[in-house]
Amino acid sequence: MPVEVTWWGHATATVRDSGVTVLTDPLLVRRLAHLRRRRGALPPPDAVRADLVLVSHLHADHLHPGSLAMLAPGTRVVVPRGAVRAVPGLRRLAPLLRLTEVVPGDEVAVGPVTVRAVPAAHDGRRLPVGRQVSPALGFVVSGEERTYFAGDTGLFDGMAEAVGDVDTALLPVGGWGPFLGEGHLDARRAAEALTRLRPRSAVPVHFGTYWPVGLDAVRPHEFHAPGAEFKRLAARPAPQVEVHLLEHGQSVRLGVNR
Repeated sequence: MPVEVTWWGHATATVRDSGVTVLTDPLLVRRLAHLRRRRGALPPPDAVRADLVLVSHLHADHLHPGSLAMLAPGTRVVVPRGAVRAVPGLRRLAPLLRLTEVVPGDEVAVGPVTVRAVPAAHDGRRLPVGRQVSPALGFVVSGEERTYFAGDTGLFDGMAEAVGDVDTALLPVGGWGPFLGEGHLDARRAAEALTRLRPRSAVPVHFGTYWPVGLDAVRPHEFHAPGAEFKRLAARPAPQVEVHLLEHGQSVRLGVNR
């Protein structure tokens, strides 16, 4: 059975493997504080139907209580350890959702699929005033294939060893503003990550969706270009990796004819 990946925009994606549906970092609103969704329709209602939801870190564009509230009661949600204590909105959802806190190395099983938390080089605090109480994470979803969802991360020593062998990498290649700070991958660094991880395929995410209100004319290429730039840059150092540049709401089936 092939694995299917659907990109809904930003870091929100669905991975379907072995009959199990995994949703990543759900952000399902048109407006978040100063950010406005500039491209792509909002995910349809069935996008929130998931057997497991993964939250990579505490930033509001990745851990969004309003979007988590759209999940069916009883949905299992995996969050970094300390998230429930740090985020009041998450505490209010605790009676409705099955919240599981993890650190790197922890595993969560759902049917035939196992999800392993892995490190990420990123500031995992609940900004702007949060303390560093939770690690930023990536996740490896293992079933018929091994799919790495990086969340937000920069390059870090030991990245390949920490993540392990993967078939597909969902890598952030941009952001939601004209400048990327520390602990992020841009298109060039994401292409370098491919040389370390050596997956068979890659899907760029975390670009071309949200942008600060009033900054449409400020470095607009940082909004429009990262996905295509990643695909172009990856071709030289990692020609063996098939890059799937998806539109919002588009799916790709992986593992076919392998």
